[in-house]
Amino acid sequence: MPLPTFDPASYEAQLADKIAHYKADFAHLNLPEPAVFRSEPLHYRLRAEFRIWHTGAQLDYAMFDSADPKVPVLIDSFPPAGPAIHALMPRLRSALASNECLRRRLFQIEFLSTLSGEVLVSLVYHRPLEADWESAARALAAELGIQIIGRSRKQKIVLERDWVIEEFEFEGRSLRYQQFEGSFTQPNGQVNRQMLGWAANQARNLGGDLLELYCGNGNFTMALAPLFNRVLATELSKTSVHAAHYNLEANQVDNVTMVRMASEELSDAMAGGREYRRMKGVDLASYQFSTIFVDPPRSGLDPATLALARGFRHILYISCNPQTLKANLEALQDTHEIVASAAFDQFPYTHHLECGVLLRQR
Repeated sequence: MPLPTFDPASYEAQLADKIAHYKADFAHLNLPEPAVFRSEPLHYRLRAEFRIWHTGAQLDYAMFDSADPKVPVLIDSFPPAGPAIHALMPRLRSALASNECLRRRLFQIEFLSTLSGEVLVSLVYHRPLEADWESAARALAAELGIQIIGRSRKQKIVLERDWVIEEFEFEGRSLRYQQFEGSFTQPNGQVNRQMLGWAANQARNLGGDLLELYCGNGNFTMALAPLFNRVLATELSKTSVHAAHYNLEANQVDNVTMVRMASEELSDAMAGGREYRRMKGVDLASYQFSTIFVDPPRSGLDPATLALARGFRHILYISCNPQTLKANLEALQDTHEIVASAAFDQFPYTHHLECGVLLRQR
């Protein structure tokens, strides 16, 4: 799609249009009136990446419009970037342009930041990185107060660490998250906090035990775990599971069992399928599940996971793709009804909308 225009004056209108489409698309499913959670109209993205365009010794951030993909759109300022990224971008560009070692064959820059102000920058090159690059990059990291990673073909140089720490207040607790470069994290930090709040409000009186699929680094796990007796959480990515274990310890959450496996495998295990070594020591029969929480990829829930979800009293579902959410809800409507819904504007000025629904068994 073409590059969006970031105009705060148009924000409410574009959000209203997205909500209207959401309600119309789900009307046949008796969608309750959704709670709407707005984004900040500017400086909301905690992740961003840009191509680097070289004109002699000058460097520019660049993006490409799908309508004319061979012509770079040079970026002086990127209004969606979170405050830490937005402040860093001109300083970083100037420092890189003035250093031939860091500038040479630099292809792309990726930013990962947090609400608490940390920034990790990945510099991606079309050349091998040697000792002179590492020395110059360390000096730059110290000068700008950031973490830097260097990447090129089959090469990754981590100067200090390849993760940041996010920390914010949530319902009287200080939640702390390790977020790795290259792993999924929620791009709109303030909207993510609203998502956690909505999910916690829906789960507050459900009781029993929770099964969480696609838990990632434990973003929702940390918020929901205190509301249930026990939690069984699954995630396939090794990096995300590593971060989730760190986050459980950092947040002193002691009622969660983490299992690294795909949702299809967990569905098979719970249906009495084959034994999985990664489930060793997990007594599924001892859990009294009241609720399943899912935050799947854009493809939504596969048939096996849908079949698993049918057996739960409550389904708490966060979706990044309303179309696959709609298809999943249509498949579940004979066993469950929607009792609450929400819309989260993670990506202002685009057609994307994050949705949440709570379903209750009929």
